Amino acid sequence: MRRPLEIKAEEASVRSVVSLTSALESLSSMQIAKTKNKVLISNQFFYEVWNIYKQIRVDVLFNFGRAQEEKPINKELLILITAKAGLSGDIDQRLIRKFLERYDEAKHDVLVIGYHGALKLKQAHISYDYYFDLPEQDYINVDPLMDIIRKYARSRIFYQNYISLGQQTIEDVDLSEVVSSKGRVADLDTVVSEKTYIFEPSSFAVAAYLENSILRLTISQFIYDSRLAQVASRFRAMSAAKERSVETAGTLHVEYNRAKRNQVDTRLKESLAGLKKIRAEGAEV
Repeated sequence: MRRPLEIKAEEASVRSVVSLTSALESLSSMQIAKTKNKVLISNQFFYEVWNIYKQIRVDVLFNFGRAQEEKPINKELLILITAKAGLSGDIDQRLIRKFLERYDEAKHDVLVIGYHGALKLKQAHISYDYYFDLPEQDYINVDPLMDIIRKYARSRIFYQNYISLGQQTIEDVDLSEVVSSKGRVADLDTVVSEKTYIFEPSSFAVAAYLENSILRLTISQFIYDSRLAQVASRFRAMSAAKERSVETAGTLHVEYNRAKRNQVDTRLKESLAGLKKIRAEGAEV
C-alpha cells in the first residue's frame, strides 16, 4: 500500500485539476451566452440584406460578388473552420474525419481556419493551400477569405454546428446553396426594380455589392456558429473532466484515510508488541 503522504500529494494535484476545470467550465458558459447573442444578431441582419438583394437579383445564380467578366477556378474549395487550440473536446477530430471522406487532392483546394485544424491535417499528411487564424474579436474581418472564395467556381464549408449545450454536430454545405436556402426564409413580396428605384452605377453593380455583403455575413455566421459549438464542446469536456476529477479526488481521499488508519494501526501494533516484550523481559528478571 502507498504511503499516506504520497496519496495526499496526488489528491492535492487532482483537486487543482478540479479547480482549473471549474474555472474553464464557468468561462465557457459565459462565452456561450455571448456568442449566441452574436449569432442571433448576424442572422437578423442577413435576412434584412437578403430581402433587398432578392428583389433586384439580375440572374438565378449567386455569383459571390464576381464581376461579369471574371472566370473562376474550376475546382472546389474546401473550407475547414476549427478551433485555435486543443481544449475543444473531440469536435475537431470529427470534422477532419468528415473532411477526409470527401477530399480528393486532384479536385479540391483546402483552406483552413484555426491552428488545431491545420495541425490535424499535418498529422494526416495532407497539405493545405490557405491558412487563417480563428478570429477571437467581436468584429470578424472576412474580406481576405472572400477574396479567395471568389476565385473558385464552388466552395464547401465544413463547420461545427451548435444544437444544444450537450450536442454539437459536424456539417458540410455548399456555400452558394446555403446562401440561397437561408435567403428563401427571408423572401418578401415587395418588389424593388428599376421602375421604382434608380441604381448607380447599375443594377448589376448593386447586386454584386449586396452579394459581397451577403457572403460576408454568411461566412461570419459560420465562424460564429463554429465558435459557439467549440465553446459548448469545451464546456462539455471540462464538465466531464471536472466530474472525473471530483470522483478521483474522492477515491484518493478514501484511500488516504485507509492508508492513514493502517499506518496508525501498524504503529499501535508495534507499540503493543514492544510493550509486551518489555513486560515479558521484566517478568523474567
